[in-house]
Amino acid sequence: MAARNRSAPTMSHPIEQVVRQVGQVILGKQHQIRLALACLLARGHLLIEDQPGVGKTTLAHALATSLGLEFQRIQFTSDLLPADVLGVSIYDRDTGLFKFHPGPIFHQLILADEINRATPKTQSALLEAMEERQVTIEGETRKLPQPFFVVATQNPSNQIGTFPLPESQMDRFLMRIELGYPDRAAERELLQGSDRRDMIAALSACIAPEELPMMQRQAREVHASAALLDYLQALVNHSRQAPRYAAGLSPRAGLGLLGAARAWAMLEGRHQVLPEDVQAILPAVAGHRLSAADSATGAAGAALAAELIKEVPIPY
Repeated sequence: MAARNRSAPTMSHPIEQVVRQVGQVILGKQHQIRLALACLLARGHLLIEDQPGVGKTTLAHALATSLGLEFQRIQFTSDLLPADVLGVSIYDRDTGLFKFHPGPIFHQLILADEINRATPKTQSALLEAMEERQVTIEGETRKLPQPFFVVATQNPSNQIGTFPLPESQMDRFLMRIELGYPDRAAERELLQGSDRRDMIAALSACIAPEELPMMQRQAREVHASAALLDYLQALVNHSRQAPRYAAGLSPRAGLGLLGAARAWAMLEGRHQVLPEDVQAILPAVAGHRLSAADSATGAAGAALAAELIKEVPIPY
């Protein structure tokens, strides 16, 4: 592999400001914050699965404020309808015409809170929006604002009142992460510190929203060498051929790995992707796409991705 290039991309500094600022609100979770930003820079969407009360909603709100994005929270419940998300046309008596009233999806950063508490019909309302950055309502296609970033949270599937996300919906998320409980030092600082809502209200935007598309384009331009692509293909092929995996990574997953690794390299201040960039993002990108062939005894999720990293050597 090529030698490590430590020269920083032009736009890395404001992103580092975002990391530091969000890290003052979400304590001890620098890696997860950087993964969330890498997901955004790669033009993906993020799923956060964890227990209630660990900071999922706070992370999304802090990111939106620090990035200067229009933020909208949609609380997913069992009685939520697709029209409640996308919008609806209402008859106007004065004009004699139907007037479209846009739903909350028409914002730049959407928090789909507890997405697996909504019915599959409502969950699927996000499919076109996440994939195409547009929605089709009553035969008319409407573009969504740019940048457009969905952060969805979900409770563990063993909790009461949840509807598991189908594979097609899960695949729309570039990454799935967990926050977990804070360590002892971070929790003490949390207990002694200010209210998180007050802290978010005091945050300011570190970058202008119009800068984000430029950063996303810059992330796509980070160089990936032929040897790096060999390593990425080896990971994907091993997941398809090794008997421990029920199903291998798809071509879409491979593209997601490359895009996320480029974004991670950019966050690390480099113009070239290294194998450790792929390894850093692989559990978040591949964990929700991999399952063990023997579900009774096999590992699951990120643990399978960690095994994949161990089983595939880095080419030199």
